[in-house]
Amino acid sequence: MTRSSPPVIAIDGPSASGKGTVAERVAAALGFHFLDSGALYRLTALSAMKHGVALDDEAAVGQLAATLPATFRGGVVWLAEENVTDAIRAEAVGEGASKVAALPAVRAALLDRQRAYRQAPGLVADGRDMGTVVFPDAVAKVFLTASAEARAERRYKQLIEKGNSANLPALVADMQARDARDTARAVAPLKPAADALLLDTTHMGIEPAVQKVLAHYDWCKARSKQGN
Repeated sequence: MTRSSPPVIAIDGPSASGKGTVAERVAAALGFHFLDSGALYRLTALSAMKHGVALDDEAAVGQLAATLPATFRGGVVWLAEENVTDAIRAEAVGEGASKVAALPAVRAALLDRQRAYRQAPGLVADGRDMGTVVFPDAVAKVFLTASAEARAERRYKQLIEKGNSANLPALVADMQARDARDTARAVAPLKPAADALLLDTTHMGIEPAVQKVLAHYDWCKARSKQGN
């Protein structure tokens, strides 16, 4: 990070680890911008589905990612002129996002778009490769995780609360499949950065996790000043 670059807090982790909620609250507490990088991959998958493009057609999906008409306004996610805030959270879209995220052309197309969110006074970015690839110079890096069972139970409760049907054993299997796919992909695999704080949220609520991230950021800032 150069002296003129706004600070970044990178929060990575597997699906349903709580990283999105934690990142959003940390951003609110600091008055920073917030990047939900997973939404970009979900939007790419949704766009492919809408255009009838096979999710393993790297060239075609990569082109969609490069020209994605996505905007985020006031907590609402838009794909062109369509409000897709709820649509991108569907399980099928999440599954599709995990598949297209393994395509090098898609990751390359979205890299500069993600980095463009780095604006003053700072950014909290959540995803799977924020600290390892997108913002390797982030001032603070955190890797949030939890057991597949705990994450599946959280997703189950979310689906039920929204009136959707859900099967807990199937969700556990889905989490394990996504983890395997995300950690095994050739480009930007899911893994903690070497200098990341490892935070297991299996038995931890959102607010304690937020406080730990804020404390880690303060510690990283202090250490950075000492280094200068």
